[in-house]
Amino acid sequence: MPTPQAPALTPAIEATDLTKTYGSGNRAVTVLRGIDLHVPPGTVFALLGPNGAGKTTAVRILTTLTTPDAGTARVAGHDIRTHRREVRRAISLTGQFAAVDETQSGAENLRMMARLAGLPRQVARARAAELLERFGLTEAGDRMVRTYSGGMRRRVDLAAGLVGDPAVIFLDEPTTGLDPRSRQEMWAVVRDLTAQGTTVFLTTQYLEEADQLADHIAVLHEGVIAAEGSAAALKSRVAGGHRLDATVTSQEAYIRLTPRATHHSPETLTLGFPTDGTAGNVRKLLDELDPTRSELRTFTLRTATLDDVFLSLTNPANAPKGLTHV
Repeated sequence: MPTPQAPALTPAIEATDLTKTYGSGNRAVTVLRGIDLHVPPGTVFALLGPNGAGKTTAVRILTTLTTPDAGTARVAGHDIRTHRREVRRAISLTGQFAAVDETQSGAENLRMMARLAGLPRQVARARAAELLERFGLTEAGDRMVRTYSGGMRRRVDLAAGLVGDPAVIFLDEPTTGLDPRSRQEMWAVVRDLTAQGTTVFLTTQYLEEADQLADHIAVLHEGVIAAEGSAAALKSRVAGGHRLDATVTSQEAYIRLTPRATHHSPETLTLGFPTDGTAGNVRKLLDELDPTRSELRTFTLRTATLDDVFLSLTNPANAPKGLTHV
């Protein structure tokens, strides 16, 4: 007899052909041009893109704050058009800036949010205490939020979004403005959430953040998803996952080669170029860059980063031609 197959898990987020335009006529700006998304439950999905790429618009659509002009989406199994209330009950949204009351203590903020979520008074108090402990804020719980550091405020903000135990959490650039230590603390919180089965939809401009946290990454460029895959697969997409950094001998050579580079350091006259790292490809690249063998001073070979992927895919010279899976 054939082995029975396990039932497929319902995607935490599934979107098809999402389109959004703001304005009309000559002033119309199309922000999303028909994007598709598929996020399995219990994973971290990172949406990357430059300013104006449409990241926040995508989040606003998926959280029912904005209606798409076309396309469909389901979040936590609920349709964003016909079951908006059910979607909102199943999600949490943390924006780019902490939305907490600075005139209240951390504990009071969490108790207030729990009460607004419909929890009885004693249950709300217990839930607030539980979240303060979970986020390492118990000792600071009775202090006014205005005395908190930026990282502590972000943790309180995220904790407030968890009072209802949401299935899907949307984090829209959650570590903007945080120092490296606070950013690391937020990363630990995100890892803890997914370890407990929560799905996290993350938008960020910190490439290292996506590299550290995301199971799957999509790069949004000019309203379309230019490429998506794991961090390792996306790095490999940039000419095999390596970069040749070459220091040139003159400003003229630097200017001539700049359009081809994915990494730029004008202070040191150093440019980075994608390569697969093989000896043959490196020799060919060096000959193409410096046919007279007089303009390159030194070069080094290094592993590609998500920065290289991001810069390559969002280069204005690279007009998006649609989705690339890697």
